[in-house]
Amino acid sequence: MNKSAGVLLGIVVAIGAISAGGAWYTGSKLDGVLNTSIADANKELQAALAGSNGTASLELVSLDRHVFSSTAHYRLKGEGEMFGEAPVELLFVDRIEHGPLPFSRLVSLKWLPVLATSHYELEKTPLTEKWFAAAKDNSPVKGVVNIGYDNSTKGTLEFLPLETALDDKSNLTFSGMKLDVAASAQAQKVKADGYMDSLKLTTVAEDQTPVQVELNGLTVASNLNKSTYGYYTGENTIELTNSKTTFGAKQSVLGVKNFEMKNKTEESGTNASGRADYKVGEVSLNGKTVGSAQMAMSLKNLDIPSTMSLMQIYQTKLQPYEKAAAEAAAAGLPAPELNLTPAEEAQVKTGLEKLLAAGPQVALENLSFNTSNGESRANLVLDLTKPQSMDLPPDQLVKQLIALLDFNLLVSKPMLVDVLTVQSQIDGQTDAKLIADQASATADMFSSMAVGTQLAKLDGNNVVTKLHYANNQVDFNGQKMTLEEFVGFVMSKLGGTGDVTLQ
Repeated sequence: MNKSAGVLLGIVVAIGAISAGGAWYTGSKLDGVLNTSIADANKELQAALAGSNGTASLELVSLDRHVFSSTAHYRLKGEGEMFGEAPVELLFVDRIEHGPLPFSRLVSLKWLPVLATSHYELEKTPLTEKWFAAAKDNSPVKGVVNIGYDNSTKGTLEFLPLETALDDKSNLTFSGMKLDVAASAQAQKVKADGYMDSLKLTTVAEDQTPVQVELNGLTVASNLNKSTYGYYTGENTIELTNSKTTFGAKQSVLGVKNFEMKNKTEESGTNASGRADYKVGEVSLNGKTVGSAQMAMSLKNLDIPSTMSLMQIYQTKLQPYEKAAAEAAAAGLPAPELNLTPAEEAQVKTGLEKLLAAGPQVALENLSFNTSNGESRANLVLDLTKPQSMDLPPDQLVKQLIALLDFNLLVSKPMLVDVLTVQSQIDGQTDAKLIADQASATADMFSSMAVGTQLAKLDGNNVVTKLHYANNQVDFNGQKMTLEEFVGFVMSKLGGTGDVTLQ
């Protein structure tokens, strides 16, 4: 044996010895690692489903340990209204390669030591056998996770392509989807991104007309951090390149291109804030472009402890009450009474006072629709504040709750003409002059009615409404009045008596 061969043999023997010793050590510690991971997962499931009509839990069914690998079986169980009438159980099998040098990483030239590499997949059961058949008898859900010595994880989650008949009237074709997921220890930081090429669902509506939904080019991404209070803050993004929905007796086609949704949540001290932005690059009907749309919403100064306190009451009292009321209604019985203990009533009152004392703000920052000839848009800002007392009469309570209300609406007549023109063409009309005349006449009628009621003004080609309220003073389209006067004014224009009293 030459010197180089001897050195190589020595390296191989050393790697083998390290791997064998490390694998034995990992195997002896695996029970604790899995139990801790499952406990953490159940905490996250509980937090994720807070406020929903359902619960979910993960459990370790069995663990078969060997020197270099182990096999674990898990059960994921969901119960409650959101999962249907009966509990749902999914079984997973997990082949775990012990670290520090799992064979699958060695052969892929990934030599950084890890605690273990998990290869998991969904198991076939009576509940999932149709799903397996749709995936050509392969497990439709599988993944790989590398567990670091610092308890961080990094891996992939894969949904296999499917082609199946959901029932005698519905078919699904799915290209598959792959997600890359990484998390720090105890999932304090989580990142995920994935892509789906296409999904096509064919079914029928209640009136038995065919319905077809096609989605193409779906991208999802998340970058999250666990907050002080246990929930996640950060950014989520969903992008969809193209979608088509075919529906109705005439099989109209609604198209959407370049859809984008972005939301962001932040935590500052005991307050939380959030924002959601939506964009649609193009909306079309039967191949004819209608326009584009945007929407932006925000929430500021949300007191976290009081919100969590109110959520606890909702989960323990209101959710069971809503379920009981629904069951009573279905049986033709009167709804049960909602009974809160004095302690619970005090909790609700205190929670609301703290929530309002933080000065929460809800805003529709932008809601707009654009066509080739115009844009219509609206925005709304509502600031709330703590009243002198939560026991005030309703009319006084409302006045003191609202610190600021600002609303602006602009409807473009040319935009209305564009939308009405497309609608006429979809309805089968072909006379271009008649279509244009009808669309213009309808837009003029809308404008005349809005201005005639004095609930809007005409500004060029735009129908405009502006409302600002603060300190019991209303500015409505340039007219200043008290809140009582404004309510009476609106009621009279809507056909009421106008005799509304706010003291």
